[in-house]
Amino acid sequence: MSESTAVARGRRTSRPRGDERERAILDTAERLLGERSYADVSVDDLARGAGLSRPTFYFYFPSKEAVLLALLDRVVAEARARRDEAVTAPAPGVEDRWRHVIGAIAQPFRSHLAVTLAAAEARATSAAVREVWNGVMERFVAETAAEIEAERARGHAPDGPPARDLAVALNWMNERVLHSAFAGERPGLAADDAVEVLLTVWLRTIYGARTP
Repeated sequence: MSESTAVARGRRTSRPRGDERERAILDTAERLLGERSYADVSVDDLARGAGLSRPTFYFYFPSKEAVLLALLDRVVAEARARRDEAVTAPAPGVEDRWRHVIGAIAQPFRSHLAVTLAAAEARATSAAVREVWNGVMERFVAETAAEIEAERARGHAPDGPPARDLAVALNWMNERVLHSAFAGERPGLAADDAVEVLLTVWLRTIYGARTP
C-alpha cells in the first residue's frame, strides 16, 4: 500500500513497515474474523488480542475499518502477484493458461477466507472498502479486456461483444461464484470445483468453445 493510499484512509504512516505491534493487530484481526463477524469485532477486541492498550492501538490504526483495509491490501497484493506470475509462466495451451490465471487469483481469497468474508460484509456499510474493492475489480477487468482483445487480434478468439463488457461480466461472475463457494452458500459450487466450472464459462465466452 502506498503512503498516499494510507494517508487517504487515515492509517498512520510514522511506524516502520514490519512493526511487530502492527503485525500483531493484523494477525489478531484475521484470527478474530475467523471466529465472528466483522460487525462483532471491536477495537477493544483488537487491542486486547494484540496485547495493547486502546490508546496504543490508535497509534497504529485509526479504526477497525483501517485494519480491515490493511488486511485486504495484503490479500489483494498476494492475488496480484500470483496472477502476474501465472500470466507470464509457460503453459502448454490456452486452457491451462486461463486455468492458472483464475486459480491464482482465487487461492489467496480462499486461503484468507475470514478477510474475504469480512470485506464482503463491510462493503455494505463502508464507502472506503467499496472504493478499494471496486478498484481491485477495475484492474482485473482492464487486464482481462486487454487479453481478450489480444486474442482477437491474433485470430484466436472470434469477434463479439466489446471486450470490456465481457471482462466486466466474467470478473463479477468470478467474484460472486467464488464467494458463494468459499462461504458454503446454497445453492453453490463445491470450493474445489469452482475454478474448473468458471474456466469452462470463460473459455466458451471468449473462444466459443471449451477447448480453443
